[in-house]
Amino acid sequence: MRMTPDPTDLLRAALRRPGHGSSDFDLNPETILPEGRKLRPAGVLVPITLAGDTPRLILTKRSSALKHHPGQIAFPGGKQDDGDVDVTATALREAQEEIGLPPDLPEILGHLPAHETVTSFTVTPVVAILHDPFQLTPEPGEVDEVFSVPLAHVLNPANYIVESRRWRGHKRYYFTVPFGPYYIWGATARMLRGMAARVSE
Repeated sequence: MRMTPDPTDLLRAALRRPGHGSSDFDLNPETILPEGRKLRPAGVLVPITLAGDTPRLILTKRSSALKHHPGQIAFPGGKQDDGDVDVTATALREAQEEIGLPPDLPEILGHLPAHETVTSFTVTPVVAILHDPFQLTPEPGEVDEVFSVPLAHVLNPANYIVESRRWRGHKRYYFTVPFGPYYIWGATARMLRGMAARVSE
């Protein structure tokens, strides 16, 4: 897939397209989710930097010492706190804490549809463009590494693979979009797959 030097217009158009949300259960249609379940709101930032030669997506590798999702690849983000005015504020606050991103640097393009996780969160991906570089600063104890992958790689649906593993006694299927030494899977890959589908329409 060929990328223009500035993907802003491409992403804006994709975010305007109608569509449904996603979940960790999309590839497992036999899963019956309980009615009336309570989901906690969360926001994650999908930060795309234009500061280099090609557009790149910034991601984190969570600390292997964390209780939840240790060592997994993730967007900067987390659960919405009472002091956050909305999920965009959540995503910006968490990105500042996790990777040192100044909150006034990103140009917010919009939101992808919310994603429901197996951990009972409804996660809103906030897509943002970074025109200027900044000093990446991983949060000690929470983030082992901050890295980037070419945006063109995650926007190409052909790069996604469906894999499976045993989870709570059942085989669970999920998307992956590997890049080099980085195994991007689960909720992060599913949200990126949704973005890729919108861009490809």
